[in-house]
Amino acid sequence: MAEITGIYTASHTPVMLNFPDRIPADLRDEIFGAYRAMGDDFMRGKPDALIVLSNDHLHNFFLDNFPAFCFGCAESYESPIEHWLHAKRRTFAGDQAFGAYLLQSALEADFDPSFSMEMVLDHGSLTPLELAGVDPALPIVPVLFNCVQPPMPTMRRSHALGRFLGDALRAYDGVERVAVLATGGISHDIATPRMGMVNEEFDRTLLDLLEAGEPDAVLNHATDFVHTAGNGCEEIRMWMAAMGIAAGAPFKRTYYKAVNDWYTGIGIGRFEV
Repeated sequence: MAEITGIYTASHTPVMLNFPDRIPADLRDEIFGAYRAMGDDFMRGKPDALIVLSNDHLHNFFLDNFPAFCFGCAESYESPIEHWLHAKRRTFAGDQAFGAYLLQSALEADFDPSFSMEMVLDHGSLTPLELAGVDPALPIVPVLFNCVQPPMPTMRRSHALGRFLGDALRAYDGVERVAVLATGGISHDIATPRMGMVNEEFDRTLLDLLEAGEPDAVLNHATDFVHTAGNGCEEIRMWMAAMGIAAGAPFKRTYYKAVNDWYTGIGIGRFEV
C-alpha cells in the first residue's frame, strides 16, 4: 500500500514565468521562494511518483470533446505545449501502469472519466513544477479537470473524486510513496474587463475555512461565491479534490498574496498528512 507523503495546493499563472519583472523584485523573490520551499518540502518525502491535478486550457480538448475529468495513461508527457511560454521544453516521465490502475479503479467506483495516452501538459501543470524545482524524471500521473467550458463538474463532485483518489492511492501497491500536487486558482479573471482584479476576500475566506477543517463550509463557499472571484477561480476544483484526498488531514496555508500585476491571488498550501 502506498504512503501519501504530501498533498500540496498551488496557484498557477503563466505571467509568473513570462513577466517576472512586472512586480517589484522583493515580492517576486518572496513568491518564488515560497514555491521553492514547497518543492523542498515535497522532496523531503522522497515520493516515487506524483499525481498532478490540473486543468486543460484548450490544448488537449476543445468544444467538440471536453470531458469533465481525464486521466493520463501515457508513458511520457511533453510540456509546455504553449510556444509562447518562457519555459524550457521538457518531457516528464509518466507511469502508465499507475494511470491505468487509477482509471480502472475510477470506473469500478462509478466515476466515468476519459483517458488519454497522448496527453500534453500546459502552463497549468508546468508552472508550479518549474518554480518548485521538481525533477522531471519523477514519474507523474496527470488528472485534468474541466474548469474552462461549462458545464463543469460541481465542486462537490470534484471533492468526491478526490475522496476516491485518496482511497485508490493508499491501496496501490505499485509504488511505496506518492505525492499529490493540486494546482490552479485562486481568484483571477482572464480576457474579461475584470482582468487584473483579485478578490482577496474570497481567497482569504477560502483559506480560513480550509484551515478550520470545515469541508462543507469550504464546498459551500466555493460553490456559492466562485463567480465573484473570476473565471480563472473555477480552477479551485482541484483544491476541492485535494481536500477529498486529504480525508480530514489539517490544511495549512504556506503563502498568500493578492498580486494584481500578475492578475492572480497567489496561494500555496499543504494538507499535513
